[in-house]
Amino acid sequence: MRPQMAQWLYFWARPGKSTIFMSDSTVSNAPTPTPLAHLTQAGLRPPRLVERYGVQTPEAFEPMPREIAALARSAAIFGKGWLRRIAVRGEDRFRWLSGMVTNTVNDLGPQNGAMNFALNAQGRILGDLCVWREGDELTLEIAANQVERLLAHFEHFIIMDDVELAPLGEEPGAEETALGLVGPEAASVLERMGLKGPGEPMTSYRREWNGRNLLIERGFGTAVPRYTIWTPVARLEKLWYSFSTAGATPVGAAAVEAFRVAEGIPAYGIDIAERDLPQETSQMHTLHFNKGCYLGQEIVERIRSRGNVHRHLRQLELDGPLPPVGTELTAGPAEGKPDEEGKPAGTITSVTELQLEGGTRRFALGMIRAEDEARHKPLRYKAGEAAGSAWILDGPPIF
Repeated sequence: MRPQMAQWLYFWARPGKSTIFMSDSTVSNAPTPTPLAHLTQAGLRPPRLVERYGVQTPEAFEPMPREIAALARSAAIFGKGWLRRIAVRGEDRFRWLSGMVTNTVNDLGPQNGAMNFALNAQGRILGDLCVWREGDELTLEIAANQVERLLAHFEHFIIMDDVELAPLGEEPGAEETALGLVGPEAASVLERMGLKGPGEPMTSYRREWNGRNLLIERGFGTAVPRYTIWTPVARLEKLWYSFSTAGATPVGAAAVEAFRVAEGIPAYGIDIAERDLPQETSQMHTLHFNKGCYLGQEIVERIRSRGNVHRHLRQLELDGPLPPVGTELTAGPAEGKPDEEGKPAGTITSVTELQLEGGTRRFALGMIRAEDEARHKPLRYKAGEAAGSAWILDGPPIF
């Protein structure tokens, strides 16, 4: 018998304690601190905790420019305690999961992963996740604030299938958590730790470290390599400080979030919502067009075969003041009509400002009307009384 939903959704908070995540990204009292948050609060200068994807995690360890420099130019280590792993078990697991997500499952290599969306029958995005294969085992990686909703959605479609969804890393004494390692020198840091990392994106492997088994994944990144290291909570403290000794700079959630925007990596619930269609998000690496049927596939295929969508999520670089999220973007006046008011062209969904060696740069993500994108001209915006320009980037920036 499959475990009940209420039994799936607890996660490690501190030895002997667990709590339940609710669908609005809160817990019974407040978002629970991650294992790294607990660890760092015991220090002499405990960092402030902030909410990220439904958990509490350190906001910063050093001034923002130093943390951004580590992410962009060297290597940074940070907590990813907001990630959850769910095993997909049973004889029908490959066939069933392939019918529930947008990317390939059956064709995954034995140590490979794929980014995915979960869709409803109308092709709208219910959430994002990563599917990993390790040998014949299948695992889902889902943000904590999406776990309850996505598992309820998946459970609804387990009917006559031999499939079980089971949380990993929650057994008393064997709790696990994740760290993130990001930056152009991330692979060198892993090598110095004796944990030489996967060479290609979306590949994984295991290593023994101080008598414990670590799972190391190289994930999806646009500008610099990104790794996730799954570790037993019992080894977190030693691993955290060992990474720092090996040359990785500890960074907090504020810098990680800012760098996410600068890299142009969208977040569900911020840049992507249920109203959106997959092709509107521009995340084509989440789609596979030859894998067979899955929930929502008819809409995805209809868009591909019959025409494009009318808007796209795009990465922007800004020239001007930093606008708030939700700021309207407008297209410039038509040719020969310099005094004409610009027409609405899109909306900013995320925005950040990075202080880099070459100066301050401002980046954003925004949902842009396709016809205005096709003009290949800067868009305009206002921040208070000041005005600025937004340029659509063709690829990730060079830092």
